[in-house]
Amino acid sequence: MIKLQVIGNLGKDCVVNTVNGKSVMNFNLAHTEKYKNSSGVQQEKTIWVECAYWTERTGLSNYLKKGTQIYVEGTPEVRTYTTQDGRHGASLSIRVQNVQLLGNKPADSSGSGDGSSSEHQRDENSAEQENHF
Repeated sequence: MIKLQVIGNLGKDCVVNTVNGKSVMNFNLAHTEKYKNSSGVQQEKTIWVECAYWTERTGLSNYLKKGTQIYVEGTPEVRTYTTQDGRHGASLSIRVQNVQLLGNKPADSSGSGDGSSSEHQRDENSAEQENHF
C-alpha cells in the first residue's frame, strides 16, 4: 500500500455527492513549497490534489471551507488526460482515509474560531467501496 500525506489549504468549499447510494466529500487541496533554484532565486511551487473522502459522516463538510488548512492522508492516484487542443496533462488524486483540521478557520466561517484541531477517521472495515472519485 502506498500512503500519501498532504498539508495544505482548500481551494474551494467541499462538495458532498452521492454515487451509487454512497456519500463522498470532494475537495481540492493546494500545497505550496518555497525553495531556492540553482541560481539562489526564491521560487514557489504549488501542487493541487483532488480529494475524495468516502464516508457517511458528511457533517465534516461544514468545516471544509475555502482557505481552511487541513491535513489529509490516503491512497494516491495519478490521472493522465488529453485536453481538447491535444495537450497532455496529469492530476494527482487521493482517496482520503483521514482528515484533520489545522489552525484557524477562514475569517468568514461561523463558529468559535479557537484554532483547535479536530480529526475525522474513516471506518476502514466498511469503506472498501468502488474506486470512484
